[in-house]
Amino acid sequence: MDFDRILPESDEQREDITSDIAPLDDDLDLTPVALEQSFPGAPVDLTVEARAHGWRVDHYLSKLYSNFSRSLLQKGIDAGGIFVNGLVTRSGRRLRVNDRVTGHLPEKVDQEIKPEPIPLDVIFEDDVIVVINKPAGLIVHPGRGNYSGTLANALQFHFNELSDTAGAHRPGIVHRLDRDTTGLLLVAKNNQIHALLSSQFEQRTVKKQYCAIVKGVVNIDTDYIETHMKTHTRFRELMMVCAPEPEAREAITYYEVEKRFRKWSFVRLYPHTGRTHQLRVHMQYIGYPILSDVQYGMKPVMHKSDLLGGAPPKDEEDPIYIKRQALHAHVLEFDHPVTAERMRFEAPIPADMQGVLDLLEREGK
Repeated sequence: MDFDRILPESDEQREDITSDIAPLDDDLDLTPVALEQSFPGAPVDLTVEARAHGWRVDHYLSKLYSNFSRSLLQKGIDAGGIFVNGLVTRSGRRLRVNDRVTGHLPEKVDQEIKPEPIPLDVIFEDDVIVVINKPAGLIVHPGRGNYSGTLANALQFHFNELSDTAGAHRPGIVHRLDRDTTGLLLVAKNNQIHALLSSQFEQRTVKKQYCAIVKGVVNIDTDYIETHMKTHTRFRELMMVCAPEPEAREAITYYEVEKRFRKWSFVRLYPHTGRTHQLRVHMQYIGYPILSDVQYGMKPVMHKSDLLGGAPPKDEEDPIYIKRQALHAHVLEFDHPVTAERMRFEAPIPADMQGVLDLLEREGK
């Protein structure tokens, strides 16, 4: 489906959606400092790409080096270990496109990621890439004290070679899915391939299609959602829609209705940008939250009676149909980083979501 047709026509008057613009710290009192004064860890030499324009230095480095906590990076930055364009900086400085970030990382990493024999559903593998169908409940990479039981641990066990471009905590991981979102993930086996795939994501030539079951009967067949998003002001683990501001980033999602039921809808979602929790936040924002998405306003467990309406039966079984957000990364398209062949992969709708759809088809019209 050509969703470009429904974008606003006044392209010359609207901001380029490939940029994330935020006010910059122009009033910093920066002075040159010798590189030898930085802390003696692994060297850093980066050129800021378009997607990171306006990001804080500590945020930028924490995204690239997830084996260091943000607080550890902040201490190193504020101690004089990181430079922007050859000048000492501070954690809160905002970056511009093509800024050069140099220096050294801390010597200490937060935790070691150990291989673990966690089963993986490998959809495709060759010498340079792997495509995984991630199950619900599997965290993609470590964080907040979760250093085992993650996809990163599983990848370390199953594959001898993985990229480390994104840090030791994200071996081979080019992009991510939320813990309870199922579906397709792309993995790189070396740093050159990782860079080529990351460039496709940045240029938005990678096409992703999700499917979701949402509360309510969506009344428009096809539309798009365009907002700004930022970390929630009260609950830091959540995201929220907000007005344009320095900490906010533009978020765009296209959607189309696949099937309508009496109280629910089955929709296809096409993210144009890749913000944290974007699809979940956007569907809640337009009044159709994703089924069982407890973080964004839904019951965490859905029984048969919840799906069909009415009181649960007395002294009868009321089976659970789903207990995680009904969101699935269904289709992934990209150019093979070596052959340039256009590749398309599809992961079957998982059993819990399919069970809900079958129930609604039989009894929920």
